[in-house]
Amino acid sequence: MSDSELNRTIKALIAQEGLPETYARTVEQTILPLVDHILELYQREERPVVVGIHGAQGTGKSTLTLFLREILGKHRNCPAASLSLDDIYLTRGERRELAARVHPLFVTRGVPGTHDVELGLQIIRKLQAAPPDGFTPIPAFDKSIDDRVPADAWPVFNGRAEVILFEGWCLGAHPEPDAALERPINRLEAEEDASGTWRHYVNECLKGDYHRLFDQLDNLVMLKAPSMESVLEWRTLQEHKLAAKLSGAPDQGVTKRGAQNLRIMGDDEVARFIMHYERVTRFCLKEMPRRADVLIEVGEDHSLGKPRFRAH
Repeated sequence: MSDSELNRTIKALIAQEGLPETYARTVEQTILPLVDHILELYQREERPVVVGIHGAQGTGKSTLTLFLREILGKHRNCPAASLSLDDIYLTRGERRELAARVHPLFVTRGVPGTHDVELGLQIIRKLQAAPPDGFTPIPAFDKSIDDRVPADAWPVFNGRAEVILFEGWCLGAHPEPDAALERPINRLEAEEDASGTWRHYVNECLKGDYHRLFDQLDNLVMLKAPSMESVLEWRTLQEHKLAAKLSGAPDQGVTKRGAQNLRIMGDDEVARFIMHYERVTRFCLKEMPRRADVLIEVGEDHSLGKPRFRAH
């Protein structure tokens, strides 16, 4: 396809995602060089490749993944499938069972231990091995009901994926040294995990099943947040915007269950929610930049810097 067709796709995606027109410059400076990097990787390996996209909440993983998938598939003759770590969460029932068996904090989705790792491995293998006329259902998770979507409603990828874009907030995370787990790092850990059972279990998951899953990555892209404090600020602002949006919406007869699903968290609740992610996020911010294949700095204003490629 021509440059004009590529530009039309970019403009359409920017409008679809409600992004400022200036995002076109981000595509030019950040995303297109990353597209070229992924194509070089694929051509070098001569097989379907898995590209991991890591980033804390609010860093723009989903948006980046969307642009990469559309540009690779429509303009680089390289079919790309996308899979989110969020979409292989354990079902609500499975997390309740884990919470009863190991620790109550596991009822909240997010941390390692709350995903179906085997399902993730299975989907990656199917995408890599699919024939040209095959199809692969991709898992989906509905956060409004805190449960996985029934399998018969999963979106389907047609054919074989030459690139699998796998994104997630803790994707590629390494476990911490055991000694680092002894002291709580926030109020949640001090008050609700005083024995350390929850955080030790999370760390053991990173050593075991998640290590097998992350080993599937041929390349790791890190969207690096400025700090943990920025992540909290972004997530709080997101909740404020959602509250403003809902308060200005006309009453459409929302059901009692629907109202519960749309309940807005207060600032203290957002802070507690982020505490679930804090330990793993802080460790990733500390140690991942030196080993990521591609490092993209995220500014305080959510802007993406130019990609820095690690020499191999």
